[in-house]
Order: sequence, then C-alpha cells, then structure tokens
Amino acid sequence: MNILIIGSGGRESAFAWKIAQSKQTAQLYIAPGNAGTGRYGQNVPLKVTDFEGIADFVLSKQINMVLVGPEEPLVKGIHDYFLERADLQHIPVIGPQLEGAQLEGSKDFAKQFMVRHGIPTAASQSFDRSTLAEGLAYLETQKLPIVLKADGLAAGKGVLICATLDEAKAELKAMLEDAKFGEASSKVVIEEYLTGIELSVFVLTDGDSYKVLPSAKDYKRVGEGDTGLNTGGMGSVSPVPFADNLFMDKVEQRIIVPTIEGLKKDGIPYKGFIFIGLMNVDGNPYVIEYNVRMGDPETESVLPRIESDLVDLLQGVAEGNLFERSFMLSPKTAATVVLVAGGYPGTYESGKAINNIENVKDSIVFHAGTREENGIVQTAGGRVLAVTALEDTLFGALQQATADAGRIYFEGKYFRKDIGFDLI
Repeated sequence: MNILIIGSGGRESAFAWKIAQSKQTAQLYIAPGNAGTGRYGQNVPLKVTDFEGIADFVLSKQINMVLVGPEEPLVKGIHDYFLERADLQHIPVIGPQLEGAQLEGSKDFAKQFMVRHGIPTAASQSFDRSTLAEGLAYLETQKLPIVLKADGLAAGKGVLICATLDEAKAELKAMLEDAKFGEASSKVVIEEYLTGIELSVFVLTDGDSYKVLPSAKDYKRVGEGDTGLNTGGMGSVSPVPFADNLFMDKVEQRIIVPTIEGLKKDGIPYKGFIFIGLMNVDGNPYVIEYNVRMGDPETESVLPRIESDLVDLLQGVAEGNLFERSFMLSPKTAATVVLVAGGYPGTYESGKAINNIENVKDSIVFHAGTREENGIVQTAGGRVLAVTALEDTLFGALQQATADAGRIYFEGKYFRKDIGFDLI
C-alpha cells in the first residue's frame, strides 16, 4: 500500500523507519520530511497544514493511508477535511477528528472529560477574562506551588508552576489580560500541583479496542540533572522501570479503559494514538495531560521496541478490527539521546554541516531538524538528531546511545550525558 506520513521531526523519522520495514508498504512518502526520512521514502515539500495540497498529492499518488505525526493538523481538522470530501472519504487518516483532538487542543475540555468519566487527575478550575476576579480569589484558597495552564496549544510553553501567590496572580493576569500566550491563554486552567515522578503511556485505538504501547519517560530540561530551561525533549527511555505490572494494571483499569469508554459514551469517534502524560503519586497514576499523537522523543524509544508490523496495526485501526492484530514487544530497553544546536532552546544557528553519522553502527540515528543541500546534511532546527540504542539493560542502552551521540559532529553540538540518571 502507499502511505503518507505528515510531519518533519524525529517522531516522523521513527515512523518512516518502522513503516519502511513492512512488507505491506509499497511506496512511502513524508511531507515535508527531513534529510533522514528520504532514506526510507520520498520527501514531499508540503506544509503540514496545507490540507488542499496534501489532498491533491494523496489523490495523484493513490495514497491508501495517511498517518499524521504532529498535533497542529489534527487540532485544525485534517481528519474532518478528508471525511468531508467525497473524493477523500475512503482514505483512512490515523489521528482523531476535530472533536477528539480537543483532548489536546483544550486543557479545559480534557479536564471536563476526565471529571465526567471519573479519571484520576489533579483538582482544577478554569477561568477566562470575564472571570479573572474569581480566578484571583480562587488562587488565595489554594496550596502552593500552583500550576497555571493555558487552555490552548502554546508550543509547549503554556504551563507555568508558580511558587508564590504574588507570582501566580501576576501570571494569571498576564495570561488572561495581556494574552501572554495569545489566543491559547484566553482561558486558563488553575490546577493543583502533584508531587511524584512523571512518565508517558501510549495507546493505539480504533475507537473500540486498543493496544497499550510501551511506557516511556522523557527529559525536558536542557541541563544535566534536570536543570535549566524546558525544551521539546532532550532524551527518553522505554520501558520505565517503576512502571511495573501492578502500576500498569492501575493505569489500564483507572485511566485507559475509562478514556476509551468515555470517548464512546460522549459519541466522539477516535482512531489513532493517545499519549497519556501521567504522574506516579505514591504508586497511583494521575493524568497530567492528554496528547492526541505520539510524543517526541518518546516515539524514538517506543517504536524500536515494537516487534509487530506497524502497518498491520494501523490497518487494524482503519478497519476497526485492531483487537484481531498481533502485537509483540521486545523485552529490551531503548534509550534515546537528542543532539541539539548550541543555544537551544534559546537562539541558535542553522546550516551547520553534520559529519560522522555513518560512524554510528550500534544505534539508530533519527533525523529531526536537518536538511540536505548540495549533498551535505546540515542542521535546520533546535533539535537536530535523536540517537537510539536498544540493549538488554537500561544502563547498556544509555551507555551505547551516549557513546554514539558523541561520535557525531556538528559545530555547536550539545547533548545531555545523563539521560535516565534518575532510573539507574
């Protein structure tokens, strides 16, 4: 079959790597892709939100399935666009329709969904500009620290943890009155701060049945020891050692099953991935957030551990018979180390030549912010490459991925050498 992947990051590189291995894949296209995805298929110069351009391409190349990588096209309704066009309705899109995508597109929507279906999450209340005074009064009744979340998509920057009441009040005003995050903070969720250790659980669903994909933990801070500014993710590991069978049983019964059943009860069709951001609080899972796609860099750690044919699983999603499909996981541990441009997540330079990728023999190198010009692979973003090792132990995987990250060179290269430090 002919498959189109939408996106250009490390996540989409991992999808391309995995899908290219399937005997069911005839032609693979990636829009827009990067310097690495061209090894697995053909890159197509289309923006992820150019629905008309994507539609024309899909029809011209007789595409049989579209896999959406990032959240933006989903929250903007790419699946609905396909369903509304008679000439596209027959082509399955992996990723939810607009209503289901609101689980990520609106923090308030997600909170109301969780409360309605009894899914454990932090206590919260939502406020908009017209209820700012009530929001300020509410803050005075809450324990510190307190969490403020912009309701909409804010490029990963819309969550603030405030240590003092004065800081919380100032930030709430900035978000609601001064549009600190634009339209995304026209509504703000004020949320109880949970103390615990974070992890991510991924689910693939056809809207009825589901498969629980491997757990993962990512590392957001740019500095070693989890210090410094937040980033899109500096590395990840899978599985998470503390996510044992007992904990994962709690996740499945208290969170995954009520989520899938809740979508059905609410009449929300959902075909695709659900990324559940969790907090382990004294052995009990609480939902921090939903995302309606796979994580990045977690995908680069999760997909190498899936031994089954991913295309077969995605066909199960499209046809509504996922429960029939075989699903096998590797018992090995995957560790991913992300190489970033110097200065990231602040100001950084692009266009730096990348050398020695071919020297990496024992890890997989997934491209992210890269492009090819005149046969030379160059940096083209903050997060440049993700190096993933799959080994028998967590320590072995981390050691291999870190060593291989060191073998690659580009000017200004930086990576954390302590990914997984808190798990060993």
